[in-house]
Amino acid sequence: MSLFPQWSATPVPVIGMLHLPPLPGSSRWAGDLEAVRNFVLHDAESLCAGGVDGLMIENFGDTPFYPDRVPAITVAAMTALACEVQRRFDVPLGINVLRNDGRSALAVAVASGASFIRVNVLCGARVTDQGLLQGIAHDLLRERSFLKSAETIRILADVDVKHSAPLAIRPLEVEVSDVIHRGHADAIIVSGAATGSATETHTLSTAKSAAGATP
Repeated sequence: MSLFPQWSATPVPVIGMLHLPPLPGSSRWAGDLEAVRNFVLHDAESLCAGGVDGLMIENFGDTPFYPDRVPAITVAAMTALACEVQRRFDVPLGINVLRNDGRSALAVAVASGASFIRVNVLCGARVTDQGLLQGIAHDLLRERSFLKSAETIRILADVDVKHSAPLAIRPLEVEVSDVIHRGHADAIIVSGAATGSATETHTLSTAKSAAGATP
């Protein structure tokens, strides 16, 4: 199953990450949003020239991350940057608001015309460096339904998300099934233990088998 028409002929779509430098409100904010804008557009240009099939914006530079809701200034800055990228590049755009603010990601996507969002903990709970993160599917899915223009925005959800540990060990295939059938994710994300770490082949095969027709 293809998430977007542009990917219908692409067996394995590649999504290029746009890791934002620190944004306004971040502890390491440098004070120049125009410099951030130029950095992001340069990265997007390079990734698209390299042949990626999609892009995703993430407030990667905003460490230490809020565990859930981020301030309004973060949402405003990400919306402005997402609008710039969306206007210039003809590939599906995604939004991830770290560490687990799926509702703000959805708002940015609606305002910018982005196609999908990433949610680190859609279902269940994880122990992280931000503390305990809990699933937000109950709020996020209702909000997507309420915002009629958001109904086409796809939710890509992590299972066994990086930089975290489970409260209790559960089989990966059970986690995948819950996220799809109870959290109503449109696609599953499987990562390594940390950003930049490889994902184990057996983990990918287990998740793919459990996901069935879900990407």
